[in-house]
Amino acid sequence: MKIKRTNQGKKFGLRWQSEAATPLFARFRHVQKRRGASLPAALQSAFTIIEMILAIGVAAIVLVAINAVFFSALHLREVTQAAVDEATPVNQALTILHRDLQCAVPPSPNGVLTGDFKAGTVTSIGISLPVATEIFTTTGALNENQPWGDIQRVTYELKDPADHTKPGKDLIRTVTRNLLSTAALDIEDQWLMSGIESIKFSCFDGAQWFDAWDTTDTTSVNTNLPVAVRVLIQMAGNNNGNTRPQPIELLVPMDSQSRTNT
Repeated sequence: MKIKRTNQGKKFGLRWQSEAATPLFARFRHVQKRRGASLPAALQSAFTIIEMILAIGVAAIVLVAINAVFFSALHLREVTQAAVDEATPVNQALTILHRDLQCAVPPSPNGVLTGDFKAGTVTSIGISLPVATEIFTTTGALNENQPWGDIQRVTYELKDPADHTKPGKDLIRTVTRNLLSTAALDIEDQWLMSGIESIKFSCFDGAQWFDAWDTTDTTSVNTNLPVAVRVLIQMAGNNNGNTRPQPIELLVPMDSQSRTNT
């Protein structure tokens, strides 16, 4: 085997190259010598296979870290979105209920723009099952297609859900707009939220709370609107566990009062 000394050894020290082991490299050098040119910079500064392996390994570690952060953020987004979607019907139902109670009209016999207020186990005309409350409130939307005023009768009740596999019951808001109709009342059912175990209305007369209130009862001392109304909503737990959520409490002060003396 023939051994010869390369030109690189003159500049950087002795470096011996086997011409038999690297014939292509030796032939390349021979051609470059004949042309009077030096080695290309790409051959002088090329990456080794160890450097390539290290670079690929570092890139893989960085990609794994980015992937973990991305999927953690995606999971957090899904959990947050689920919590927002679950809370949206609750907030909307409480907003509507708060508005109906605050806009309740005061009762007055033989008066105009008045209405009764009932809470507890209430029998409402046109509804087969007892409801939790019956309110006459000024929350009716005025439009050209419905020639009625803004006073409407609103009731709240719990009904069994259409999907019996879901826990709890549905909170239904029924609305009657045409209060002067002599025929059958046109009642509209509005779904507010689901998964409710119970709902309870309590009325405050300024001194104590009552579970029942009826301004049409002439024998009762409470023939006026209550000073405040407290709504207690108990959400149903899931079917797989025994966990029971904390109840939702809504306290609404009543702004309008009617005269009690004649």
